[in-house]
Amino acid sequence: MYPYLAEFIGTAMLVFMGDGVSAANSLEGSLFKGSGAVFTMMGWGLAVALPAMCFGAASGASFNPCLTIGLAVAGSFDWGMVPGYVIAQMLGGFCGACIMWLFWKDQFDATEDPGTILGVFCTGPAIPNVAMNVLSEALATMMLVTYLVLIPADAAAMGMNFIYVWLIIMSMGYSLGGTTGFAMNPARDLSPRCAHAVLPIPNKGDSNWGYAWVPVVGPLIGGIVGALLGTWIGGFPVL
Repeated sequence: MYPYLAEFIGTAMLVFMGDGVSAANSLEGSLFKGSGAVFTMMGWGLAVALPAMCFGAASGASFNPCLTIGLAVAGSFDWGMVPGYVIAQMLGGFCGACIMWLFWKDQFDATEDPGTILGVFCTGPAIPNVAMNVLSEALATMMLVTYLVLIPADAAAMGMNFIYVWLIIMSMGYSLGGTTGFAMNPARDLSPRCAHAVLPIPNKGDSNWGYAWVPVVGPLIGGIVGALLGTWIGGFPVL
């Protein structure tokens, strides 16, 4: 059971810390309100890389159903473990979002704009366009998974693999995050969205369920394509 527990705790840590970056940047009463994109991308990169450093040896530190499923499709992960990983990741994302809300409760209570509150928990499109929004999430996740698959095999021995993860997440945010907020992960978007729906947050408004499927379907497509692409490229003799 330890790999499943590691995925649960790691995903909870990722969402707690990552959504905490969004809260610090957005909520009224935060000392870091308005810190901007550089603050957000660096913080989210660390929020992903640090749990990966803690739990990489225990579970592979997937923390993302789309990465887990993509690796299984590519033959790099046991299908028998996929359901347990996905459940652990989704529950971890929900719990991490709840802990994040508790930590920032005073700031949530002081914030009146529903869009700002929702944006701390989950993503939304800068320009609503379903086809392009799905494409954005699919391409961003494809690049994410391709890069993760292609991290050099000797990186772990050099202690560099988690630095790669940090750099990859930041790169995704800077280059591909401006259209939909680079969710790339249902455990980071759908699970916190569910938490937003059930938590007693003043002025929170609705959870934008009409968009909720986009950061699930897009990343799922991208995760599968990225895992296959990364595996194919990784098989080149030069690599």
